[in-house]
Amino acid sequence: MDGKTILVTGSPGFIGAHLVIRLLGELSGATVISLDSMNDYYDPALKEYRLKEIEKAAAAGRSEHIFVRADITDKEVLDGVFASYRPQIVVNLAAQAGVRYSVENPRTYIESNILGFFNVLEESRLYGGVEHLIYASSASVYGHNGKVPFETEDKTDTPLSVYAATKKTDELLAYSYASLYGLQCTGLRFFTVYGPLGRPDMFYYKAAESLCRMEKIKLFNYGDMRRDYTYIDDVVECIIRLMRKGQVEKRDLKKDGPSAPPYAIYNIGKGHPEDLAVFVEILKDELFKAELLPKAYDLDELVELAPMQAGDMKETYADSSAFEEDYGFRPKTSFRDGIHSFVNWYKDHRKNKSL
Repeated sequence: MDGKTILVTGSPGFIGAHLVIRLLGELSGATVISLDSMNDYYDPALKEYRLKEIEKAAAAGRSEHIFVRADITDKEVLDGVFASYRPQIVVNLAAQAGVRYSVENPRTYIESNILGFFNVLEESRLYGGVEHLIYASSASVYGHNGKVPFETEDKTDTPLSVYAATKKTDELLAYSYASLYGLQCTGLRFFTVYGPLGRPDMFYYKAAESLCRMEKIKLFNYGDMRRDYTYIDDVVECIIRLMRKGQVEKRDLKKDGPSAPPYAIYNIGKGHPEDLAVFVEILKDELFKAELLPKAYDLDELVELAPMQAGDMKETYADSSAFEEDYGFRPKTSFRDGIHSFVNWYKDHRKNKSL
């Protein structure tokens, strides 16, 4: 990928920032473009902080970084970006995130996740030269699927939220563009990504904030939930391996049959879901080790059991064997190690915010 022009939408968002920082640290002679609207879905100061970390990586690296403040729903601006920079690899991570927020604000998801992604697809088609479009999907597309672990071949036609429905729509649009125009499209169904520089709307982050303030945290479905937490560094490793190698030829394609469209979809998860109660205990232990919690601490007093929220899934559980077979890697960071890294970052970030 040295020397290539790479567009990462949704940077300096959580995954996007980590991806761009690593690209700038490893590539030579490349141009890496971050594009984000810097909206206020959560505190924009965190995105500004991530952007500064990206700029530090650019200053220390051997590639150029360009930041474009723009929304992918703005076709004219996006058209100018593609016309000016002619990206060869596009990683679309820009989206309105959050399952629960989509219950209250569905229009935002339709505009950003469907119209915005359509704009990225169109620009990638019209300007040519895009060798590979990689985009973020979500484990939420599995919806009411009662079979675990989730496999990419499983049915995904029972979404439980508007967010999940928009991500499924993105997969269908990408398949159409791969079939009609030969645009190489690969979707990644991320499973509960967490880690340093994370999103404050995610449960692990909100729980850390609440516990440090001695405020109650809610365990939905009365604590009977499991999540396949996937550490951010593992997610970035998956994306970079995909960027470097490109798509793997379909293994089931018959030699004398019609050509399959250049389309692929993968689960990106560790394949080991954590019980919510175990998660809380690990988080409490790590916060205590970091001296963010007092010694006299009764966790039971700060836990509130609550019914399931609309749009939520009881369990997520990834079968990532297809990605491992094609790209030789599976997310592997243990949950305790990942939470330890997050808490260490959170401690420093919390201290700096209070200055």
